[in-house]
Amino acid sequence: MAGELIVALDLDTRGEAEALIAALGDDVGFYKIGYQLFYGGDGFALGKALIASKKKVFFDLKLLDIDNTVEKGVAAFADTGAAMLTVHAYPQCMRAAVRGAAGSQLTILGVSVLTSMSDADVAEAGFARDTAGLVALRAGQARDAEIGGLVCSPLEAAMVRQIVGPQLAIVTPGIRPQGAALGDQKRVMGPAEALAAGATHLVVGRPITAADDPAAAAKAILAEMAGGGTRLA
Repeated sequence: MAGELIVALDLDTRGEAEALIAALGDDVGFYKIGYQLFYGGDGFALGKALIASKKKVFFDLKLLDIDNTVEKGVAAFADTGAAMLTVHAYPQCMRAAVRGAAGSQLTILGVSVLTSMSDADVAEAGFARDTAGLVALRAGQARDAEIGGLVCSPLEAAMVRQIVGPQLAIVTPGIRPQGAALGDQKRVMGPAEALAAGATHLVVGRPITAADDPAAAAKAILAEMAGGGTRLA
């Protein structure tokens, strides 16, 4: 399975993001805009400009609020033509998001457990489950809410695929190609291995954005996605 690469524009300014996008050229057609750029670097306007230029945009804002607020907020994002939007994978929130996206092409993604969290972090947050158990619970709830997909660690991708079936997207951050630093990620995997486990979309940030040659780094990751790859311990 070839899968799809999503480059995370975790940068401070629109200018930095546009320079990176220009450097990556036609090799990358899908970009994620999260808190850093959305709130601090004119990321919403950049996202709409990318959509107008026929690029795909994933707004990673992890919405969570009362049902009406989530529904109306999702509807506003759906109107932009964005490809993906994240919400927290709580059942009420996911159901409200589905209503907000109705009739659009927007894929709602439920965020299960952040890839920076370990079993100890999950316990500290007050959940009476380990990381895998909490991801499994959220996966079943996402399936039942009939959303478009789930965000999870690549280490849980195979388990999630068994729970949600073949149709839902599985979007995995925590992707680290051969030789890359782990940073603050705790549950990571190489690109080819994540795809083999059931992921459909791989989100990669710092291994590309912080590389001396981002275009070469992106090409190398795409090559790993096409075949080969090693999990990082």
